[in-house]
Amino acid sequence: MNVAVYVVMVLTGVSPVNPTIPQLLKWGANWGPLSLGTEPWRILASTYVHGGIIHIALNMWCLWSLGFLAERVFDPWTYVLTYTFCGLAGSLASLWWHPMAVGVGASGAIFGLAGALIAALYLGHLPISKQAIQGTLRSLLIFAGYNLFFGAAVPGIDNSAHIGGLVAGLAIGAGLAKHLMQPPEIRDGWRRGVFVAATVVLFGAFAFVRHTGGNLPLR
Repeated sequence: MNVAVYVVMVLTGVSPVNPTIPQLLKWGANWGPLSLGTEPWRILASTYVHGGIIHIALNMWCLWSLGFLAERVFDPWTYVLTYTFCGLAGSLASLWWHPMAVGVGASGAIFGLAGALIAALYLGHLPISKQAIQGTLRSLLIFAGYNLFFGAAVPGIDNSAHIGGLVAGLAIGAGLAKHLMQPPEIRDGWRRGVFVAATVVLFGAFAFVRHTGGNLPLR
C-alpha cells in the first residue's frame, strides 16, 4: 500500500525525490489545521504518504525486515491491525507535539511494530530458544534506540511520531503477549479485546488533542 501510493503520486506529477508541501497536503499529509479540523482522515492517510524515494526506501527496508518477523510472531491480521493502530498513535503524538508541522511517512507504524515485538518476545512464552529471543530483542532495541537518537539529531525527522508509535506498540504487544500460544478461539477473543481497548484510547487521545488544539498557536 505504501509503495502503491508513492507510485500513483509520481505518475500524477509529484516529484519522486523532493515533493513540495502543497503536493504532500494534497495527498493526505498530517497537518494540525486540517487533521484537527474537518479532515481527520489525514491522521491515517499520512502514514501511507512519503516525501520522496529516499524516505520511502528507508521505511520500506525497515518494514520489510520487521514485517516478516511480526507476521511470524503474531498473525497477518494482528500484524495489519498493530501497524494501523500504531500509525494512528504516531500521527496523534505528532499533532499534539507540533501541529503546525506537515508530517508524512510510515515510521510511526514501523516503530510500533518494533515495540509490539519487543513486548511480545519479552513477555510471551514463545517456542523459540532463549538465545534467539535474546538476539532478536537486542537487535530490536538497537533499532529503536539508534533511530530515536538519529531522529533527535537530524532536523526534519518527526521523533514525536516515532515515540507515539513505539509506546502504542509496546502496549499492544504487552496486551497480546501472554495469549499468543493459546488456542485460536482464546487468542482471537483476546485480540479483539485488546484492539477494542486500543480504539477507545485512540478516540480519547484524538478528542484530547482536538480539544486542546495540540500546541496550535493562538490566532
